[in-house]
Amino acid sequence: MPLFRSDESEREAIMQVSRLMLVSARTAPKSGGVDDILTAIVSESEKESLADEMEKMAEERKTEGFRRDAKNVRDSETVVLIGVRGTKKYGLNCGACGYATCDEFEKAEKKLGLDFLGPTCLLKALDLGIALGSSVKTASILNIDNRIMYRIGTAAIRLKMLPEASVIMGIPLSAKGKSPYFDRR
Repeated sequence: MPLFRSDESEREAIMQVSRLMLVSARTAPKSGGVDDILTAIVSESEKESLADEMEKMAEERKTEGFRRDAKNVRDSETVVLIGVRGTKKYGLNCGACGYATCDEFEKAEKKLGLDFLGPTCLLKALDLGIALGSSVKTASILNIDNRIMYRIGTAAIRLKMLPEASVIMGIPLSAKGKSPYFDRR
């Protein structure tokens, strides 16, 4: 019988969980049944590029949070990206975006802020939140350490990892003796 080393098996398990997380995000409920969620798995050289971009942002913004989170990315086996096409209208005319109607929202100039493209439809942002929750629930049920990280998403936007997304969040994944995503300094 072959011997399966724990490090190889754990690495394979994390990749499988990453894939299941994409399914969880895809099947999460969406406003009006319209799916504007985008997903990807980042590993190997792309993961290093993501961490490098976060360190560059730490220098530009003079904030250590990006550097700390870049270390978390490097200490992870994979990173799941979940984004949304948030500049698309929903059609409810709720006004939460700052415009009286969805047609006004859709006609408004879309601008890249420091991190994301806006304005964003509130219902699309809620869809993103539900997809994120569903995805991390899957990882948690399967005992894979994870944490939703804003800064990963901002770097992914700059690198155009999900080019249609107006907002992206990142979820690093790890299976170590202690979660690297908490008690961070």
